[in-house]
Amino acid sequence: MLKFSRKNVVRSLFFVVAIALISYFIPRESDQDFNYTIGRPWTYPLLTAPFDIPVNLDSASAAKQRDSIDRAFVPVFKRDDGVVRKNLGNLSAALSKTGQVSAELNRSIVEAVEQMYSDGIVDSGTYSDISSGKMKNMRFIVGNVAQLVPTGKYRSVRKAYASIDSMFPMPYARIIIDNVKLSQYLHPNVVRDSIESERLLEQAYLKALAPIGVKQKGERIVDRGEIITPQIYEILKEYERLLQSRNTAVKSSDYRYAGQIAVVVMIILCFYTFLYYFRHRTFDDMRRLFFLVAFVSVFTLVSYLVMVTLPTIGVYVMPFTLLPIMITTFYDSRTAMFAHIVVTLLCAIVVAYPMEFIFLQFIAGLTAIMTLQELSRRSQLVKCAIYVLVAYIATYSALEVVSEGNIQAINWHVFLYFGMNVLFLSFAYIFIFLVEKMFGFTSTVTLVELTDVNTPLMRELSEKCPGTFQHSLQVSNLAAEAAHVIGANVQLVRAGAMYHDIGKIDNPAFFTENQRGENPHKVLPPEVSAKIIIEHVTNGLKRADKAKLPQVIKDFIAQHHGAGKAKYFYAMACNAHPDEEVDPAPYTYPGPNPNTKETSILMMADATEAASRSLTDHSDASISMLVNRIIDSQIADGMLKDSPISFRDVEKIKQCFISRLCTMYHSRVKYPEAVKKG
Repeated sequence: MLKFSRKNVVRSLFFVVAIALISYFIPRESDQDFNYTIGRPWTYPLLTAPFDIPVNLDSASAAKQRDSIDRAFVPVFKRDDGVVRKNLGNLSAALSKTGQVSAELNRSIVEAVEQMYSDGIVDSGTYSDISSGKMKNMRFIVGNVAQLVPTGKYRSVRKAYASIDSMFPMPYARIIIDNVKLSQYLHPNVVRDSIESERLLEQAYLKALAPIGVKQKGERIVDRGEIITPQIYEILKEYERLLQSRNTAVKSSDYRYAGQIAVVVMIILCFYTFLYYFRHRTFDDMRRLFFLVAFVSVFTLVSYLVMVTLPTIGVYVMPFTLLPIMITTFYDSRTAMFAHIVVTLLCAIVVAYPMEFIFLQFIAGLTAIMTLQELSRRSQLVKCAIYVLVAYIATYSALEVVSEGNIQAINWHVFLYFGMNVLFLSFAYIFIFLVEKMFGFTSTVTLVELTDVNTPLMRELSEKCPGTFQHSLQVSNLAAEAAHVIGANVQLVRAGAMYHDIGKIDNPAFFTENQRGENPHKVLPPEVSAKIIIEHVTNGLKRADKAKLPQVIKDFIAQHHGAGKAKYFYAMACNAHPDEEVDPAPYTYPGPNPNTKETSILMMADATEAASRSLTDHSDASISMLVNRIIDSQIADGMLKDSPISFRDVEKIKQCFISRLCTMYHSRVKYPEAVKKG
């Protein structure tokens, strides 16, 4: 059970932020932006109806129906009796004011105008349609019943005036008509009812353009490679319209978003649980935990972006295997595989074929990890990329054949996308370099570079301390072999062993392996000699800082003697003062004791190799006794109490050292000299 602490608060913060970012940027259905054209193939995966979709007429058929309705449609008109009453009243008043003729003539003129209104006066545009034969009937609504009325007797204002003028050919009648300005009392009284006409026209449209079918939920709309017909085009448009309306509508019963968040929480929680139980050192290291969670989260977000931006090919182009390659470089293969599965599951939430996607990425990721145990050479990355490409192609082809039942279903263009995918793996070297600089990690590539004997520090060690240099090489080989036997980081042990004694460069003559002639320690007090010997650790750390060596290499320098004593000089001091208790502090290395398998191996290899040089008897028994005595002494002194190394590992290391040293010191056959003939 996690206790409340600052570290746990930080871990929880990582957890919450990762979930929040991934959940927020998960592509929604509304994020889908399809581009398609009539007559072109559908380039996206199979699209099925997520809900019932009405099937409407295609645009060309709909346009024909509309044109046919427009041609046959009879507009609705109505009579404006108010215009008639108003104009007849005004005309009667105007005629009565003239006083020039009899009341009978005035009544005749009014009756003639009334007759025009009775027949019907329309506007000039309508009259033009009538006279041209376009409008043979008009529709009038009487009660709730529509009636068709012939338009033969309808007149325009001009025609009505001409008809009245022809009824009164007498000169005095024409004078009266002109004086009262008869035309101003003639206005259309049969007018279009726009509201009712639009209503009836819309009803006609709805009836004629009603859906001709329904795409039921789960039914196929269109599949990859299928030509977009006008009918499919209309279905897609209706699908997008309905989808948009569903996403913008407020739906309290829609828990899909909450479900996605729950899935993300469970996946990230599983990742945390794995780290807590199986990679506790990573879980306890905030820097390493932050990188792992951040890298998984950012990689997932980038994957979402690529798949939304390139909906057709994004799932094939995105280099998902880059993640396990990167994590294998800085962590281990099991952590890399688990992180790869986490990202695959998070991305499977939004892909069209989740099961196929998971299977495809699982095989590709497993292939990448198995073919790239340690990235130490560029050729390994090329080899890994080739294997990943083969895995992608083989897995995709198998899935397509299983799904469709024939090899013709394979889309050969996808192979090109896979090629682009593995091409992006070449950027792994760049990302490794950036991560090393940003997080202070050390990759296998860097460790291989550090073991190059031509580096400035190694050249200086070989020139000034040739004996120490040879000792470092022997310890490096011995420790690397032991690391391989117990499954430790071989390359890290090799590099650490190469640099563990670089502090001896400052005083090379005070170390036995570099001495030629007199030993300067003979004239020095034991505490002074011990001080000089012990200082090679602190001097080594100073040189490591100056050379900007990684922290993991500095750990080897600091821990290869642990907090042990310079026993030779401590024993001399004790022998020189038999009646006094000698203070061990001046004879004790600063430490700390080894706290990893790798630094523990180096401490054992360093002491064993140095002691083996003093042997005069190189028999198997003598070497075995030496190895056991040295390592058992270190264990008895508590030098390995902080190390995670097991007793089984220690026994394996002992056997490895014995075998290796016996091989190094085996006796050689003496070559006979040739006898000279007299």
